[in-house]
Amino acid sequence: LFFTFQIYGDFSGYSDIAIGTSRLFGFDLMRNFAFPYFSRDIAEFWRRWHISLSTWFRDYLYIPLGGSKGGLSMKIRNTFIIFLVSGFWHGANWTFIIWGALNAIYFLPLLLTKNNRNNIEIVAKGKYLPSLREFTSMGITFALTVLAWIFFRAESVSHALDYIGEIFSSSLFDHLNFSFYEKRKALTIGLLVLFFMMVEWFGRESQFATAEIGLKWKRPLRWGFYAGIVFLIGMFMQTEESPFIYFQF
Repeated sequence: LFFTFQIYGDFSGYSDIAIGTSRLFGFDLMRNFAFPYFSRDIAEFWRRWHISLSTWFRDYLYIPLGGSKGGLSMKIRNTFIIFLVSGFWHGANWTFIIWGALNAIYFLPLLLTKNNRNNIEIVAKGKYLPSLREFTSMGITFALTVLAWIFFRAESVSHALDYIGEIFSSSLFDHLNFSFYEKRKALTIGLLVLFFMMVEWFGRESQFATAEIGLKWKRPLRWGFYAGIVFLIGMFMQTEESPFIYFQF
């Protein structure tokens, strides 16, 4: 679960650094993430996650193969090709291939029932809270994504299967005997993730989460909010060198 947020913060973070640095030199790079963990189905997730790669595969692989215009067998074939190639793009390991295949399995029912373009707008647009149906859809999509990330993160297929096996066994509760330090660290990270997800939720209708948050607040409150975010980053940033996860790809 923490890796799910780690890889998002890692990849989305350095994409934002690249976008910001490019703007200093007069170049406008496309946005690479659009609040993907608020997606209501896996098709929406892939429109919001790693947008530069997914649009490239769509334009130069999926559409040339015929897209979704052909018969049933062609639709299934093209869906699996694009997701398997996406997995292989990340590395020549069966874990990435299975990760891609899982996402193809998630996506296929939406395509075959022509529901893959249902959720184009951001969830609960113009509202503070989602409906029960939207909340449930986001929860299911998030759970499926977390499950797929296990294969992405695992060192081997057997490692991933053992990990999943432990999740669905009674031994899961044997790991709850953390030390006080470990419990405090897990709780602190959990609260930190929750805070930043709330920032994303309330800023989800903008191109970037903090783009419009606080614009109508009084200046001391607005700048206090910005300073608080910088303070949190400084408090919890790693002091030793930690390369970006996605640099290996």
